[in-house]
Amino acid sequence: MAKKEKPSVDKIVEKVNKEFEKTSSQIESLISDALKQFDSLQSQIQEPIRKLVGDIDHLREREMKRFNEELERRLGEFQEIQNSVLERIGVASKKAKKEAGKAADSAGSKAKSTTKSTAKKAQKKAASAPKKAAAKADKAAAKTQKATAKAASDAAAASTTTKPAAAKKAPAKPVNKSDLTLVKGVGPATAKKMQEAGITSIDQIANPTEADQEKLKAFSSMKGFDTWPAEAKKLT
Repeated sequence: MAKKEKPSVDKIVEKVNKEFEKTSSQIESLISDALKQFDSLQSQIQEPIRKLVGDIDHLREREMKRFNEELERRLGEFQEIQNSVLERIGVASKKAKKEAGKAADSAGSKAKSTTKSTAKKAQKKAASAPKKAAAKADKAAAKTQKATAKAASDAAAASTTTKPAAAKKAPAKPVNKSDLTLVKGVGPATAKKMQEAGITSIDQIANPTEADQEKLKAFSSMKGFDTWPAEAKKLT
């Protein structure tokens, strides 16, 4: 049998080169396809982003425009209100000046009339003063004579009697029993509250009935309450 011929080294190298070139071309083709897909994907992503950014810019410009318009409108309204208030203040000040002028004129006329009437009264008093002074002097002289005569008669009566005459007491001034403040320790505010409660007389404090005692219990916390009946009895 004839022996098979072994492939030469050159053929093996040539075959390997062909396989390498084939593999390299496939790899390049795959890389090219991948780059194309990446570019396509990138364009697909960038387009919505650009659109979104454009929409945001448009929305921002629209809102800023609306805000500026609203701000200008509010400033205009504020300016109108301010002008109206200033006008009203000006009108009010004018009215106040007119009223003040009228009041001053009225006060001046009243002062003039009062001065004239006062002057007339003073003149009348000055004219009648000497007459009144003379009458008063005559009355004083008459009183002095009466007092001298009475003193002389009293002295004569004292010298003839063996016992000294007792001095007559002046009649006591009647107590206003409706004035609760006469009771020591009862002030005006407390007296008002007591009257509102039905205690209208000092006798109700000095000699209270059962009903009055019930009314007075409301004031038992007042300072000096225990001394009120004794103080009230001094006045009855």
